[in-house]
Amino acid sequence: MLSGEQLPIMEVFYSIQGEGMHTGKAAFFIRLAGCDVGCHWCDVKDSWDEKKHPLREVKELVEEAKASGAPIVIITGGEPTMYPLEKLTRMLKEEGLLVHLETSGAYNITGEFDWICVSPKKRKSPLTESLQKADELKVVIYNKDDFKWAEQNADTVKEKCMLFLQPEWSRADSMMPSITEYIKHTPQWRVSLQTHKYLNIR
Repeated sequence: MLSGEQLPIMEVFYSIQGEGMHTGKAAFFIRLAGCDVGCHWCDVKDSWDEKKHPLREVKELVEEAKASGAPIVIITGGEPTMYPLEKLTRMLKEEGLLVHLETSGAYNITGEFDWICVSPKKRKSPLTESLQKADELKVVIYNKDDFKWAEQNADTVKEKCMLFLQPEWSRADSMMPSITEYIKHTPQWRVSLQTHKYLNIR
């Protein structure tokens, strides 16, 4: 069990947030390795096996994030909440950085965050406590059954949580008409697109 002094890291990079509420904002990404959710359409399957990726000192990650000049650090995965994040998030915030989290919600959320995006997956359902911490609920739509899954999770989040439906990339053309009609009838939802893929950036 890791203490949080070191974490398994697949990659770090400075780019633009492509999805959800903060689309278009410059951000430094810390992608943790390790995930047991196993979505068949996952676009970062290389992140699943943490043993393939090095352990890095949290202090080094914070220094690299600060040096990038990014105002926001997004902790993602894999599934980042498999690990204790208190030290990483505390040190990032001590440097004056905004800290965002992207998680499936399948594990308890530890650490201090300015924004939490929960994207629940059917293969490993989110914890109620994680959903209630979400500032943003982002549900990937692969088929029409996923609209029911979206509403099921929306019933649990807090009142001010932002609600997004995002087509799975390979099914975007076929699912967007259904997403559009759904949102027209339930306008509390918004569309999220993977704009970084349209822009051909990470």
